[in-house]
Amino acid sequence: MVSVPTIQFRPVELPASGTLVVFAADGMTLGESARRADEASDGLITAAAEAQGFKGKRFATLTIPLPRGLSARALVVVGLGDVAKLGEADWAKLGGTVAGALPSGPDTDVTVFAEGPEGALTAEQAADIALGIVLRSYTFDIYKKKPSDEPDPAPRAVTLCVASTAAVEARWQAVEAIAAGTMAARDLVNEPANVLGPVEFAARAAALADLGVEITVMEPAELEELDMKMLLGVAQGSERPARVVLMQWKGGAEGAAPVALVGKGVVFDTGGISIKPAGGMEDMKGDMGGAAAVVGTMTAIAKRKAKANVIGIIGLVENMPDGKAQRPGDIVRSKSGQTVEIINTDAEGRLVLGDLLTYTIDRFSPAVTIDLATLTGAIIVALGHFHAGLYATEDDTAAKLLAAGTATGDQVWRMPLSKDYDGLIDSKVADMKNTGGRSAGSITAAQFLKRYVGETNWVHIDLAGTAMGGPTTEISRTFGSGWGVRLLERYIADNFEG
Repeated sequence: MVSVPTIQFRPVELPASGTLVVFAADGMTLGESARRADEASDGLITAAAEAQGFKGKRFATLTIPLPRGLSARALVVVGLGDVAKLGEADWAKLGGTVAGALPSGPDTDVTVFAEGPEGALTAEQAADIALGIVLRSYTFDIYKKKPSDEPDPAPRAVTLCVASTAAVEARWQAVEAIAAGTMAARDLVNEPANVLGPVEFAARAAALADLGVEITVMEPAELEELDMKMLLGVAQGSERPARVVLMQWKGGAEGAAPVALVGKGVVFDTGGISIKPAGGMEDMKGDMGGAAAVVGTMTAIAKRKAKANVIGIIGLVENMPDGKAQRPGDIVRSKSGQTVEIINTDAEGRLVLGDLLTYTIDRFSPAVTIDLATLTGAIIVALGHFHAGLYATEDDTAAKLLAAGTATGDQVWRMPLSKDYDGLIDSKVADMKNTGGRSAGSITAAQFLKRYVGETNWVHIDLAGTAMGGPTTEISRTFGSGWGVRLLERYIADNFEG
């Protein structure tokens, strides 16, 4: 990851140099500072907009180099559209649009006027614009060789002019933590599997101890003692040993039941003996997007010192087709005592999660347990790359997560849990089989996991379509999106902090 912009805030005043950014609503309606800049340049903004057909539509941009009457290097106008229709998640997208429109070159100073036609933006809106600027600026090019005579680019200094610096800076402390968590998740998903195996992933998660997170790293011998045979069965075809990392943040009331976040971390997935097609297999370095989201969320929670008790647990394995790998037809006994017939070794993530869910619920009795996994291609068929699939045992919890997704832009769509689908994973020789075939593939995966949670408040999120390889957006331009961090952080903040 290259350096991201440094963000600062100051009172509104027209800058003397650098790049100037202003906003315009539908019909080229300008705020006060934009009008002043237009007047200082003898109507250049208005004239350029008319010449280019720019009308202030949402996310549209207009760049004016070396505007006369101003000492700025460039002036960028970003469209707000109909301000009344802007949702909370749109402000970060506007920030991403700002970052994408900035001219390249040696100038590193940018001033953004956080104003709309009706006056200064709120502290929350200004902070979310800054969030979008940071997330859009993220790149992952650490493995690309640069010319020896090309210096590393200096991070841009982005100043947002706001009505109250104190209010925005207070909000930015929390938002900056969310940005850090999102980029931590992106880094993990973007890393190649030869660099980031289970041991290396565990070490990165363990570094959260520096932020006050209590860390326990479990190795294969301990996992054997804990009867996590399904998880270890997935790992047995790889030369790289499994790890389970438990992360505990104790920021809430003593004795209060925690929120538990459980992540699938298959650092590379060939499918095992049921090997995947070669085309696109390289993307399976991202089959640990659920674990990445958990680590990213724990990063955000710890950085902003959340007043909640939160547990993160991730199972880190590699699924390879070695001679020691488990085979289709094998029967394995889970930590819960239930037996599973392995029909397809490529349906391995649910095996990892089943043991983790049993362990987490038995040991911690969470208020809610949320597992996240890049679990099925079927969810991409159902929802594409714009929503993750959500399965929940309690309607109220599902509604709160849907609200958090709408607010942050990490959107989820509720899918059914029903006994009608259970027969698809019944086995003639074991308590269940690990796949129900192509029909309702994401649903039967969720039904499989449900057999490990009892009558508890549980949520399963299948983020195969959103965590990696999706289309670029205003705030995400790399393979790993960091999806889920903003969703989970908001859900915890809204529902578990007094």
